[in-house]
Amino acid sequence: MERGKYKKVAGEKPSLYVSLSPALVHLYELSSSIVVIIDVLRATSTIATALHNGAKAIVPVDSVAECIRIGKQIEAITAGERDGVVAEGLQHGNSPFEYPESFVKGKTLVLTTTNGTKLLHMALDNGAKEIITGSFPNLQAVCDHLRNRNQPVVLACAAWKDRVNIEDTLFAGAIIDQLREHFDIRCDAAGIAHSLYLAAKEDLFEFMKEKQASHYTRLMKYGLEKDIRFCLTPGGANVLPSYRDGKLISVPV
Repeated sequence: MERGKYKKVAGEKPSLYVSLSPALVHLYELSSSIVVIIDVLRATSTIATALHNGAKAIVPVDSVAECIRIGKQIEAITAGERDGVVAEGLQHGNSPFEYPESFVKGKTLVLTTTNGTKLLHMALDNGAKEIITGSFPNLQAVCDHLRNRNQPVVLACAAWKDRVNIEDTLFAGAIIDQLREHFDIRCDAAGIAHSLYLAAKEDLFEFMKEKQASHYTRLMKYGLEKDIRFCLTPGGANVLPSYRDGKLISVPV
C-alpha cells in the first residue's frame, strides 16, 4: 500500500485493508485509518466483555512489569497472560468469564497479553488515526461503527507471536462479509479472510477444531473450551471499546 495522507473524494468508497500479522502492520498507512485490533482468543473478547459488564476502563500495556506498576499506582485490577496462562505477578488472567458485572463494574483493569496489547501499542507508535478493538462478541458494534464513520480501515490481526492464525483471520472475514459493499477492497489478505470466513461461518468452533487451529489446540489443553466457544460467538458483549487518552472505554456507536 502506498503511503501518504488519505483524501476522500465525494462519492468514493474508503479503503479497507487486512494485516494478517503484526509483522506486516508497518506496510499499511495507519495515520489516516481506523485501526481495528483483533485478538479473538482472548484479549479483545475479554476487553469487550469487561466493558460490557460495567468496567470503567481498561489500560492496555505491553509488559507485565508495567501492568504491575500502573496497577499499584492507580489501585486497579492487574490482569493478563503469557502463552495462555495467568502471567506471574498478576491477579487475574485473560478469560472473559473472570470479569462478571459483580466483580468488574466501576473498576479499572490494567491488562497485558501475549499478542493483542502489544499490537495496540504498535498501532499507536505508527500513528493510527483511531483505534478500536474487535471480537466476535462485539462484531455488530464494530461493523456499525465502521459503516457510520466511512473512513479508511485497517483490520489488524494480533496473530500468535507474528504467526498468522485462523481465528483473527476469521473475524476480519466476518467484518468484510458485512461491509464489503461499503468499502473499496483491493487487498488479497482481505480476500483470503473473507473466503476463510465463508467456509467456516456455519460453525466456527467446529472449523477451528477440524483445522486443528494452533490457538484452539493450545487453549483446549488448558480446558478452556467454554472460553473458545464464547469468543467465537457473535453478540455476547456488543459494545465498542475505543482507545482514548491511554485507556479503552466503551463509547456509543
